[in-house]
This record gives sequence, structure tokens and C-alpha cells, in this order.
Amino acid sequence: MSAKNLIFDLDGTLWDSRATIITIWNEVLNKHQLIQKDLKPEDMNQYMGLLADDILRDIVPGISDREVREVLSEAVQKENKILPVQGGILYDSVEETLKNLAKSHTLFIVSNCQEGYIEAFLEFTQFGNLFKDFESYGRTGKPKSENIRLIMERNHLNSENSVYIGDTQTDYNSATASHLPFIFCEYGFGTLNDSEYSPSVSKLSELEGMI
Repeated sequence: MSAKNLIFDLDGTLWDSRATIITIWNEVLNKHQLIQKDLKPEDMNQYMGLLADDILRDIVPGISDREVREVLSEAVQKENKILPVQGGILYDSVEETLKNLAKSHTLFIVSNCQEGYIEAFLEFTQFGNLFKDFESYGRTGKPKSENIRLIMERNHLNSENSVYIGDTQTDYNSATASHLPFIFCEYGFGTLNDSEYSPSVSKLSELEGMI
């Protein structure tokens, strides 16, 4: 595979922020008396990469639209303050690999996160100089496939020299909808319907010999 432009998912692909996020969600959900026992980091595995309002509605069945807005507003404000300081855990070889790839490729991020989340990641890791552009659901209100296309349009990318890299079926579907090749990160939170899908990597450093 030959790709000059690398578009990355974030959660499950570059870092794991569950420990920080779950503390914030438990604090807010307990304040609003919406859970009977605290969530654990592993409880979030099934939700990583999904939209926050969909996650909340699954965790708290029957929650009202008003409560969704209030809880998410409060959680997002706390996340955007705490994540730049406490951050998450980078996956094996991510820092070295991104720095190496940035020398010969152009890097981007597209995630289904809230506005401010990618910015928090870049601030915590000090990776801002490695990525040319990024986009999120929180900023546009659009699904991941459309945000991928936005990144491609404003940076004049094409499908022949670009690839999307992620860890879930949603990532694969979004890349396919955008007519992009896809590389699956086996170490992340998700699985693919095709258990033998290729190309895939067991750690991010394998990208260097692949693209």
C-alpha cells in the first residue's frame, strides 16, 4: 500500500483515555443520581468510538433529552479541563511511530468525539506539530464518514494517496463510505465483521513497513 496522507481515528487507535473519562462520567452521573454503582473503565469498551449521546442513552435507559443535554454539557466541560492535564495512555510505539511517519507523510485525525477532545489529546501529548488538520463530530455535527470527506476536501486529498486507520467496524464503514482504503488496529477496542480482515496491525509501528 502506498499512501502519503494518513487519517487516524483517536480512541483505541492512538490512546486509551478510559481511566480519566470514567472518573468524570461517574462523578457527573452520580451527581444527577442516574446510576446505582460506578462504571468501570472496561464498561466503556463497547462504546468507544460511538457518539456520546448514544452512549449515555444506553447506560441510562429512558433518560430524557433534557437530562442528556445537561449531563453531556457538564461532562464535556470537565473532560476538556482535565484531559489536557491527566490525558490518557498512548499505545505501544505510538509516539515514536507518529514522529517517524510525520517526516514523510501528512497526518490527520478524524474522531466521533466532542469538540475540544482532539485538542486535549494534542495538548497533553504535545503532538500538535505532527498533525496538519483534524475534525470531530462535536465541531461539525456530522458523522465520521462526512468528517473524513471534509478533511479530504479542505486539504485536497484523494483516495489514491490517502488511508484511514482505526479500530472499529464504524471506522471501517466510514472509510469505505469515503472510498478510502482502511487499516485495522487489532489492539484497539473494536472488532470487524470480517475476523480475517487485511491490512491490519498488531501495533502502530507496523505501519512504517506497510505504507
